Amino acid sequence: MDPNGTILSSLTIATEYLESLPENPLRDPLKNGWNYMLDTYTKPQIALWGSLIVHEVLYVLICLPAYLFQFIPFMQRYKIQQDRKEERQWDCFKMLLFSHFVIQFPLMLGTFAYTEYFNIPYSWEEMPAWYILMAQVLGCFVIEDTWHYWLHRALHHKSIYKHIHKIHHRYSAPMGMVAEYAHPAETLILGMGFFIPILLFCTHFVLLWVWVAFRLMETIDVHTGYDIPHLFHLIPFYGGAKAHDFHHMNFVGNYSSTFTYWDKICGTDKQYKEYLAKQKKMD
Repeated sequence: MDPNGTILSSLTIATEYLESLPENPLRDPLKNGWNYMLDTYTKPQIALWGSLIVHEVLYVLICLPAYLFQFIPFMQRYKIQQDRKEERQWDCFKMLLFSHFVIQFPLMLGTFAYTEYFNIPYSWEEMPAWYILMAQVLGCFVIEDTWHYWLHRALHHKSIYKHIHKIHHRYSAPMGMVAEYAHPAETLILGMGFFIPILLFCTHFVLLWVWVAFRLMETIDVHTGYDIPHLFHLIPFYGGAKAHDFHHMNFVGNYSSTFTYWDKICGTDKQYKEYLAKQKKMD
């Protein structure tokens, strides 16, 4: 009996079986949809209008649950500042429209030029594997979080706080929509933290949209005002809504956007730790 022949025969049968299977049921529609988009629209249209639609649709969809929480009695058990109600929501919405279409939209005009200059591919065949994409997103989070910590902390300096960052802190009890409620200068300053990692990691156009999706999920989550258990809490050093809610309530400390390690290293989580200890004693 030839064991090598038996092994090769088994591998051949297994390979033929796998090749006979239909494509992954999730991958197939995504591939068809992506290729349809490329066949139907030009790259400039996808880069500009596609990016605008992705951002606006995701922002609304991710904000919607937190907006509805205020009307659901069951969800009030997760509300962090129990004594505060959502307020000035229409004012926040109007400011968001201004920020999205007057400040952020002009920045999207450079998306196609960027992808052309650095020869960033759009095709499905050149799209990186999902695990590479997730590694790139993680790298984006680490870089953005570092940028955000130091620039956010600088915006809290007494010499400039009242001129720029005070607008964002108009909401001491934040809600999801407040995530991008900010002075135009702050939108540009802290927004650079979103673009810098793209310059380093982007090997395919899809990263821009995937990074937008994950960044919006994170920043809206920490601004909801509700400490709801979810998968992001499994990520080491993830701050979450409770940590950032304290920043809005206290105005000092917890400057990071996503993680907690910079605040731990620099000691800017001291007041937050004292607050948690006091809450624990009360419980």
